[in-house]
Amino acid sequence: MDDLKNFCCQNPDCPDYGQRGKDNLRVCFRNGLNKQRRVLACRTCQKRFSERKGTPLYRAKLPEDKALSVLQHLQESCGVRQTSRLVGVNKNTVVRLAVVAGQHSQNLHDVLVAFSPSDPRSPVR
Repeated sequence: MDDLKNFCCQNPDCPDYGQRGKDNLRVCFRNGLNKQRRVLACRTCQKRFSERKGTPLYRAKLPEDKALSVLQHLQESCGVRQTSRLVGVNKNTVVRLAVVAGQHSQNLHDVLVAFSPSDPRSPVR
């Protein structure tokens, strides 16, 4: 049995959009190498989407462990070419993952900071 409580509908027109734990998702089928990625469907709006949609790994053909290894090497201040050699991927793949992960992080930061209360006495205004 698949645990889908951490996922939510990715269709902005759906009434259940962005709400986790609504029990409105089901696994349609699996795809990818060795069928490891799930394709989910919303019971409310009937739209299908990959479990990776909304993440930096969406539409990436790289295995998840390799992609995470690339990002961990970049986090540890390894250069693009060094990361490429250590992980065994093309340097263009390293750059693309870095850009996508950076954009995703920026968007997440903007969403989380938008809901934080403003303090007029704080040093940052």
